[in-house]
Amino acid sequence: MNRLGRKASETLIEMAPSADGEESNGPLCETLSTAGSEVPSSSEIDKRHQSKDSIFFRDGVRRIDFVLSYVDDLNKEWEKKLERRKEFESNLQKAGLELETEDKKESEDGKIYFVKIHAPWEVLITYAEVLNIKVPIKENDIPSMVENPLDCMLTPFRLPEKVMHPEPDYFTAPFSKEKQELYLINDESTFFSPSMRNRIVNYILTRCPYGTEEGKKKFGIKRLLNNGTYSAAYPLHDCQYWKKASDPNCDNERYTLYMEWARFLRFYKEQPLDLIRKYYGEKIGIYFAWLGFYTEMLFLAAVVGVICFLYGLFTMDENMSSKEICDPAIGGEIIMCPLCDRECEYWRLNTTCESSEYSHLFDNVATLFFAIFMGIWVTLFLEFWKRRQARLKYEWDLVDFEEEQQQLQLRPEYEAKCTQKKKNPVTQEMEPYLPLTSQAVRFCISGTTVLFWVSLIIASMIAVIVYRLAVYAAFASLMENAQTLQPISGLLTPQLATSVTASCLNFVIIMILNFIYERIAIWITDMEIPRTHMEYENRLTMKMFLFQFVNYYSSCFYVAFFKGKFVGYPGAYTYMFNRWRNEECDPAGCLIELTTQLTIVMAGKQIWGNIQEAIVPWICNWWGRRKARNNPENLYSRWEQDHDLQTFGALGLFYEYLEMVIQFGFITLFVASFPLAPLLALMNNILEIRVDSWKLTTQYRRPVAAKAHSIGVWQEILNGMAILSVVTNAFIVAFTSDMIPRLVYYYAYSESDNSPMSGYINNSLSVFLISDFPERNKPKTNTENFVICRYRDYRYPPDHEKKYLHTMQFWHILAAKLAFIIIMEHVVFIVKFFVAWMIPDVPADVKAKIKREKYLTQKILHEYELEKLKERLCQGDKRATEKEFIATEGRMELSRAM
Repeated sequence: MNRLGRKASETLIEMAPSADGEESNGPLCETLSTAGSEVPSSSEIDKRHQSKDSIFFRDGVRRIDFVLSYVDDLNKEWEKKLERRKEFESNLQKAGLELETEDKKESEDGKIYFVKIHAPWEVLITYAEVLNIKVPIKENDIPSMVENPLDCMLTPFRLPEKVMHPEPDYFTAPFSKEKQELYLINDESTFFSPSMRNRIVNYILTRCPYGTEEGKKKFGIKRLLNNGTYSAAYPLHDCQYWKKASDPNCDNERYTLYMEWARFLRFYKEQPLDLIRKYYGEKIGIYFAWLGFYTEMLFLAAVVGVICFLYGLFTMDENMSSKEICDPAIGGEIIMCPLCDRECEYWRLNTTCESSEYSHLFDNVATLFFAIFMGIWVTLFLEFWKRRQARLKYEWDLVDFEEEQQQLQLRPEYEAKCTQKKKNPVTQEMEPYLPLTSQAVRFCISGTTVLFWVSLIIASMIAVIVYRLAVYAAFASLMENAQTLQPISGLLTPQLATSVTASCLNFVIIMILNFIYERIAIWITDMEIPRTHMEYENRLTMKMFLFQFVNYYSSCFYVAFFKGKFVGYPGAYTYMFNRWRNEECDPAGCLIELTTQLTIVMAGKQIWGNIQEAIVPWICNWWGRRKARNNPENLYSRWEQDHDLQTFGALGLFYEYLEMVIQFGFITLFVASFPLAPLLALMNNILEIRVDSWKLTTQYRRPVAAKAHSIGVWQEILNGMAILSVVTNAFIVAFTSDMIPRLVYYYAYSESDNSPMSGYINNSLSVFLISDFPERNKPKTNTENFVICRYRDYRYPPDHEKKYLHTMQFWHILAAKLAFIIIMEHVVFIVKFFVAWMIPDVPADVKAKIKREKYLTQKILHEYELEKLKERLCQGDKRATEKEFIATEGRMELSRAM
């Protein structure tokens, strides 16, 4: 704040008191003389020679940095809107910006006016200093990294050097108007990149006033867009994406991005991150850097996951449990108790032969290895990303970037809605504030709304559980009696049929609730009136993530940790709402059902997300441009082409991060149940990178460039999920899979030395006397007059003195499960923290480069100041004393020593 206040007198837009002596709600525009600039008049320009696909004013010299559009509709607000526009555009010109208006007669539909904005050199250098923009002072002389001998193997994945590094590497320093000769200014028109220019113009647009209404000063393009004064405000793409511009002064960066990055056929190529950053700004660049790095790391997880899956596939025939279940002499002779009351019949264990064989694909020894591996992998991913992020911060001049400068500025909505003011203890200026009582009321309403929607999710999950319980009996009865289902009856068991249909129903409910809640979350966050942009994004992020977490993962948590755990036993079953009998797991375990649930929800979300991201914007743009396609291309101007595209929006990246973080949860929280989840995520992300790049390059207006030095609050969310994933996977291995019961049987209860696992199935099934069935549970028919049936549990038989109570083996298994959870968690956490401690967040060479650059930058600046001081001494400046000269030299020596 102090730094900005120090330069306030030098800026064109500044905070100032209003005419009535009170502090205004916004900035005022100061006048900057532009008498020196020679601008051709409209009469001097022949419009017939002006290219409509141009990014310049009619004179072909001044670049269009921003475009405003509006429709001159004759309604009751027409005069008020006209006055706002007149005042706003007048203040923009006072701020030094140059405007050029395209009449609606020149537009394709004859209805839209376009106001083109150009920022001259004087404005750019003023706000470059305000925004602390770093600019080149000297070409980087630090040697590049030593080439890796294996780089030749990566040649097919490389892009041309000109695409990967569109600009030379420079030492940079914050811009100062007083030291212009220090910087490498070869051409004033190209010194500031288009992304820097549109960022500066956007800064002015968001702070320029347009009048006083209801006693309050109104300002900012956002409000003018909200009240319909303008219909759109956007910077221009530099050319059409499918062909280069005819103008030789155009960089054609959009075309390059499309050809080298946004096409799916380039999926195997690296991303041109420097060009993305140059064209779209650091905030979008850091997202694609993170997404690309995440995808690269997924490759390792996917390879290990496939190996674990293949291990399960190749050992299917050796699985003793499946052999016993499928053996007619063993599984065919074991009569199982009915799976539902009255309607279901007794069934033979070997009817689940195929499902038990397939469950071995995911429930085997490799499951434990993969769960531990993923706990370490997620740590490696997060730690190596910190290093990658540190390298990008250095390469993109973000080392000293103060996010507060951009993010901690008051939101215009906050200033507009907060009528009360108090003195800021730091700046000693009057600032708007929200009273504590108002904050408390708004937070209570917000918290209550969030809790209501979370409760709604839980209620919908309970409804799906009730659906499972209600239709299970119907599926069981149908599959037993329908002859047409006999060929697949072994594979499609009642449990699996219920699980698949319930998962699909659950996915539909998830998407509906998600669609509604997105709008609710934005509404309640707006109602809270966050003070800054950072507060707004963080609050919205936490609300959306909490909801999505419960929405997407609740069904998986149910199957993993609750289904089949509270069933009871024949004659004493537990019931939901005293009506529906709780579900049982398949005799082969619940893990295959968790795999089914995870696959449907994860794959369904990814497919639906790509449809939303790619097809919906394309259809909207196709519909919006349907008339323009009938007109000659030379009449369809660059600003009209971009106007007809979709708006990326301030929350565009928010939804991209949210989608990937939810996917990250699927491949970490429940990965022990589905080793192929990283492979699905990898294939999706390869497509996701190209879909995101394609839609951003071809279907959306160019976003305003914004700076960011990290992925923000998402880093903390990922860290939290990484820790939680260790716990969930330990519980999945212990309680959802059959690994621990098998190990306990192998080491403590096996009766065969030659085949230790033989007899496991018989050992894991308890005996129930059919005559003990109460009337409520007894099947209607018992045609074969069975005397006993078996059920999955560890209980004493009916002839034992502890009839139907848990056996000692049950308690041994429970103790082993708890011990396994404690041991696995501690081992993985110790390895995680050791790996995190071993890997420094900033690479050693980056630290050295940062120190080297700071030293050389300080040296250049000090030498510059020394030269200036010598000139003043030579010119006889009385203010330049010999002591000042000695002090400057001493500062240089101190800098060298440090």
